[in-house]
Amino acid sequence: MTTLYPAIDIRGGRAVRLLRGDYGRETGYDADPVDAARRWVEGGAGIIHAVDLDGARAGMPSNLDTVARITAAVPVPVQVGGGLRDRRTVEAVFEAGAARAVLGTSAQRNPQLLEELAAAHGDRIVASVDARAGRVAVEGWERPTQTAVEDAITELGGRGVRRFVYTPVEVDGTLEGPGIDGLGPILDACTGAGAELIYSGGVGSLEDLEALGAFAGGGVGGVIVGRALYEKRFTVAEALDALAGTERKD
Repeated sequence: MTTLYPAIDIRGGRAVRLLRGDYGRETGYDADPVDAARRWVEGGAGIIHAVDLDGARAGMPSNLDTVARITAAVPVPVQVGGGLRDRRTVEAVFEAGAARAVLGTSAQRNPQLLEELAAAHGDRIVASVDARAGRVAVEGWERPTQTAVEDAITELGGRGVRRFVYTPVEVDGTLEGPGIDGLGPILDACTGAGAELIYSGGVGSLEDLEALGAFAGGGVGGVIVGRALYEKRFTVAEALDALAGTERKD
């Protein structure tokens, strides 16, 4: 089953979205991210994806108080990333009520840490493999590496990571469609590692969700959606129906 993950990106205490990962191209939405979380859950969402954008850039969580208010306000799991680069910050986000911790920069810089965290916390540890031109980008998407996404997944999958978030930054926040091109090898790498792939970026229509839900026979485990929900391209309920519809067709 393909799971819908409504997104809440937090910057300066507000819910915002960036265009193609550019901190200079921000659109603000809810003044209080808790309002967005409640709205998505009232619409039927079974999980929330939250990112501390300030933390991703600074290298340590900057909005844990907001995360804690979100987790306290909604009766569903909250998956949280942004600035989680050591054991202490991962434990801090769990203490704030997060069900899962998403690590990006540290996943690439310190794979041994991911292995130890995965051994300790199982599938509560998620690795983010955000990419520009097929290569992993770190430090809030601002610093490119030479590591291919497939290679990163294979490496970390071998270290026990069982869930990955993949974002092709070029399409993120555009509403112009997901980055389907090149997704096949990435999904294959996840399958080979016995891991789930959660896709993020570019979703602007229900047709986009249907395409992702049906991709490679329904191998995409989840889809993160942000701007399209904020701008009412479709509702959470409609998104859930679109993803469920791909399964009925299968």
